[in-house]
Amino acid sequence: TNGKTTTASMLATILESAGRHPVHNRAGSNMTWGVATALLEQKGTEGLFEVDEAWLPEVADRLGPDTILLGNLFRDQLDRYGETEALADAWADLASRTAGTTDFVLNADDPLIADIGNSSGPGTTYFGIADESQALSELQHAFDAKLCRVCGHELTYDRAFVGHLGHYHCESCGMRRPEPDVSANRITLRGMSGVTATIDSPEGASELELPLPGLYNLYNALGAIATARQMGIPVEDSVRSLAGMKAVFGRVERIQINETSLSILLIKNPAGANEVIRTLSLEPAPVDLWIALNDRIADGRDVSWIWDADFEMLADRVGKVTCTGTRASEMALRLKYAGWPLARIEVIDDPEMALDHALKAAGSDLFALPTYTALLDLRNLLAARGDTEKYWEG
Repeated sequence: TNGKTTTASMLATILESAGRHPVHNRAGSNMTWGVATALLEQKGTEGLFEVDEAWLPEVADRLGPDTILLGNLFRDQLDRYGETEALADAWADLASRTAGTTDFVLNADDPLIADIGNSSGPGTTYFGIADESQALSELQHAFDAKLCRVCGHELTYDRAFVGHLGHYHCESCGMRRPEPDVSANRITLRGMSGVTATIDSPEGASELELPLPGLYNLYNALGAIATARQMGIPVEDSVRSLAGMKAVFGRVERIQINETSLSILLIKNPAGANEVIRTLSLEPAPVDLWIALNDRIADGRDVSWIWDADFEMLADRVGKVTCTGTRASEMALRLKYAGWPLARIEVIDDPEMALDHALKAAGSDLFALPTYTALLDLRNLLAARGDTEKYWEG
């Protein structure tokens, strides 16, 4: 659900550093037509495709992939997808059908994903976080996996890192988190500057310096590294490649606009928003924000997810806050109930006017938190004004 575009870009970076240039739908068009377009427009002998959660079984049936990487399942666009359990069931069915022909790379820390290893058979690789110091002090509202997939009993969490991703077991049937083949230890979060970690694998320990922030991007990197290892690339080579990783479309993208550095961080569901909030909480206060909440089809009509995101974490750190988008007023209301000072919150429905206001009010840094269609609008606006290139031209 979270991190597909970034993880695919990370894996592309690793493969290209190894002299392998895959056919890749890098712009993130991730349903059947996006994959087909990449196949028609590009040449190569190897394919790397980001695929939408709901479309994965159909795309996999058509392509017969050698490897499938599954990173996480979170609540996202419930009006379109339904509950995460339904997607997990569909993915487990896919794993059963392709056992023996497709290798799976699974996030051991997500019980919804790790359970698929019971269906995927031999050749399954697991990745996860080992550093207990990064555990949350308490479970978040964005907690989407409470029950054991084997017996239905409530799971016991020893620790959680991001949403329901963590170390867990079932006291009823004995199910436990699988032991990862590739794991991250000795982690240091450096706010927007990135994250460092020791990557442990059967090949030994490698020191990762990732220039993208947050545990969520570390999970993305672990998935890419584990998949590359499955494809014959040494972990040390992957780690070295990711040191030069650049942000992809709207995912911690930085754009200089006159005297202000604009950082764009996509938010689209509680778990992803919480990790963005967690990253911003490490930035020097006050934190100036432009938040755009839309409820178009591609965003999901139901925006109630904002009430499960822990905006309270930033209540005493925010500076000037500008809310915009089709549901700007509801976003401002959520921030009010999160304890953000009302005097610092401005609601401006027009996104361009809101951006100009936010840039004028901000200090040297402005953080933009758009939902998906608001991100597209923002990037198109910035490209039209000459502040950045169109993504597919960059």
